[in-house]
Amino acid sequence: MGRLPLEGVKVVEFVHMVMGPTCGLVLADLGADVVKVEPAPDGDNTRRLAGSGTGFFAALNRNKRSLAVDLKNPDGIALVRRLLAEAHVLVENFRPGAMDRLGLGWDEVSALNPRLVYCSCKGFLPGPYEHRTALDETVQMMGGLAYMTGLPGRPLRAGSSVNDIMGGMFGAIGILAALNERHETGRGRHVQSGLFENNVLLMAQHMAQIAATGREPPPMSTRTPAWPVYDIFDTADGEQVFVGAVTDTQWPIFCDAFGLAELAADPTLSTRTERVNARPRTLPIIAAALKGWSKPDLMARCEALGLPFAPIAKPADLFDDPHLNASGGLVPTTLADGRPTKLPALPLAFDGERPGLRRDLSKVGEHDAEIARELGYGAAEIARMRAAGTLV
Repeated sequence: MGRLPLEGVKVVEFVHMVMGPTCGLVLADLGADVVKVEPAPDGDNTRRLAGSGTGFFAALNRNKRSLAVDLKNPDGIALVRRLLAEAHVLVENFRPGAMDRLGLGWDEVSALNPRLVYCSCKGFLPGPYEHRTALDETVQMMGGLAYMTGLPGRPLRAGSSVNDIMGGMFGAIGILAALNERHETGRGRHVQSGLFENNVLLMAQHMAQIAATGREPPPMSTRTPAWPVYDIFDTADGEQVFVGAVTDTQWPIFCDAFGLAELAADPTLSTRTERVNARPRTLPIIAAALKGWSKPDLMARCEALGLPFAPIAKPADLFDDPHLNASGGLVPTTLADGRPTKLPALPLAFDGERPGLRRDLSKVGEHDAEIARELGYGAAEIARMRAAGTLV
């Protein structure tokens, strides 16, 4: 695509794991020059995670430059401070106090560069919990999401790092708001994004329901849907498809398409409320009718009729999704071992085009010399810092 919205914005990130890197990814994919500061000589520990963390680095660090620097060395701190003096944004997601101990806290950096927007992605916003250690699963448990996801008495984390990812997104939103405000004030802000508070926002709809009805909703895995047809159905070929018929307009279309004339004509099913209350009676009839269809034929019929439907996909299925592949929804990426793959783009389009790949995943310290030269360091100084281990 053409010029990206954040071209010309300089971002320095001190991040690891998911929340902070997500914030930087949003800014990088939208065109910002994001410099990822990593500890020399081995780089971000996220590069070496195993198990369920194996994909974190590859998913969240494209379109960034790597500066591997020893921040325990005065020359390393001096280089980073020179970088921050020219930057527009700093993003960090380390433990409370970690950046202050490096002399890179909000007060110090704001004094160095009053126009800089400083974003801290933390477990908790200021308050009694702010010094606690938080993980996505921690806040899912304490924030109600695990309760609403699991079965009664069996809280279950959601199947992705939803709070980390959304918390990073809210950090990016706060940064963009502060950059816009800076046009008027000439000064930056200390933006803070909270993992726990993000989870609480996810619970807003349930809290509002409690306030309105006086009753606590059961977990979504067990509660009755608010729609007449809103379920997963078995198909003739041993597969499953989610199908919905949620409006008064969709109900007769659904019944006609799948041979359910007796339900369409039933006077006790004339309103949505009546159909919802009758689900114990109608769903077995509907399930039997849909089981006569193969998965491809059932999906094709629902699509032709404009009915909501979905295959029950696994993450592995998304690599071959025709919509994602045709629309730029998967970004080509080279893994650390050199193998090519495709990973999700930001869920945004500008004039119909998706932001894509400008810079593949960087090696540790790949841009050390390049960034140092931009900051005015000469070849001899760069060589000296490399020899001393300050740079890679």
